[in-house]
Amino acid sequence: MDTLFEYSNRLISGVDTAFIRYSYHQINWQNRLVGLIGPRGVGKTTLVLQYIKNNLNIHQTLYVTAEDFYFAKNRLIDLADAFVKSGGKYLLIDEIHKYPDWSKELKLIYDYHKELKMVFTGSSVLDIKKGSSDLSRRAVVYAMQGLSFREYLGLFHQLEVSKFSLEEILNHQVDLPQIPHPLPLFDDYLKRGYYPFAIEDDFDLRLQQVVSQTLESDIPTYADMNVSTGRKLKQLLAVVAESVPFKPNMSKIAEMLNVSRNNIADYLLYMEEAGMVAQLRNETGGIRGLGKLEKVYLDNTNLVYNLASENQNTGNVRETFFLNQLRIAHQVVSSSLADFRIDHVEFEVGGKNKGLKQIKNAEKGFVVKADIEKGYLNTIPLWHFGLMY
Repeated sequence: MDTLFEYSNRLISGVDTAFIRYSYHQINWQNRLVGLIGPRGVGKTTLVLQYIKNNLNIHQTLYVTAEDFYFAKNRLIDLADAFVKSGGKYLLIDEIHKYPDWSKELKLIYDYHKELKMVFTGSSVLDIKKGSSDLSRRAVVYAMQGLSFREYLGLFHQLEVSKFSLEEILNHQVDLPQIPHPLPLFDDYLKRGYYPFAIEDDFDLRLQQVVSQTLESDIPTYADMNVSTGRKLKQLLAVVAESVPFKPNMSKIAEMLNVSRNNIADYLLYMEEAGMVAQLRNETGGIRGLGKLEKVYLDNTNLVYNLASENQNTGNVRETFFLNQLRIAHQVVSSSLADFRIDHVEFEVGGKNKGLKQIKNAEKGFVVKADIEKGYLNTIPLWHFGLMY
C-alpha cells in the first residue's frame, strides 16, 4: 500500500487548481458514494485530484487507478479494508470499469465501511451505467462532457466569463466587453477547444488515440465483441463522419458493413454513450427516449475536424455545436419547421445570410447565426450558446 500512497500523493501535489471544470460545483461531494462518468479525455481525473487537493486531508486520502498492476494480485475490497483500518477516510478510484466485478465490490465496501467516502470515475459510460444498477440505492452518478466555449476561454486564454441561461441568451443579455471580437476564438474552439488535453502538443494524434481506445477497447469489452466486430465500429464512425448530419438508412449501412441491420442501432447507441456520436430524435420520446431517430451527428465539432477531413461542412459544424452545448441542460429534439426544438421553441441554425423563412410559421422561433458578433430581435449569435456551462 505504501507504493499506492506515494503515487497518490505525487499526483495530488502536482495537479494544477487554477482552472476548475463546471462539474466540480455540481457534485455533492458529501455523498458516501459518488460516480463521475464521461467520455475519455474530458478531464475527470484532473477534477477528482483537484477536489482532493482543495478539500481533503491528504494523510486520510488515497487515489488509485483500477489499471494499476497492484490490482492484478490484490482485490479492491481488501485494499479498502486495510485502508480504513489504517485511518483512511476517502478512497477515490479512477477508471473503475477496468476492474472486474467492480460494482459488486463497491457495494460490499459501501455496506461494510460506513465511515468511508468513495468517489469513482469511468470512461466506459455503458459499463458504468450497467454496473450502477447494482448501486442504485447507494451511488449518486454524475455525467460530464467536454469544455464549453466559456470554459475554453478560461483554460486556453485565462478569460473569465459568466454563465448565461438559455432565457438570458434569448433575451440578448450576453455582454462581454472583455472580448470585443469573439469569432476568431470561437473558430479555434470549434477546431480544438472541446477536449482539455488540446492545450498540450499533438492534439490531433491524441484525439485519434482517444477514438481508437473507445472503439477498439471500451465498447468491445462492454459488449463482448470480437476484434472484427470492433473494426466495424470504426467503419461505422467513418460512415457517420463522411455523411453527417444524416438520417441513417439502417439497411444500407448494414449492407456496407456486412452486418445485420438490427446491429446498427445498437452500434450507434454504444458510440453515443461513449461520446463519439450524437443522435437527434423527434419529440415523441425525447433524445434518450423512444422517439424516432431523425439525424446522426458526430458528438462534437473537434471530432468533425479530426475525422471528417473531407466533409467539414460549415452547416454540419454549426448544428453539431448547437446540439452538443444545449443538450447538457435541455432536451433537444428535431423540429418539423426548423433544425431543432427546445421546449416548443424552434431554432434554425445557419450563417449570417440565413433568413427567417423556416421559422415564419413558428409560434416562437429564433435564427441562430454563426458569423455574427451580436444578436438582434429573434436572431442570436451561435457562439452565445457556448456560454451556458
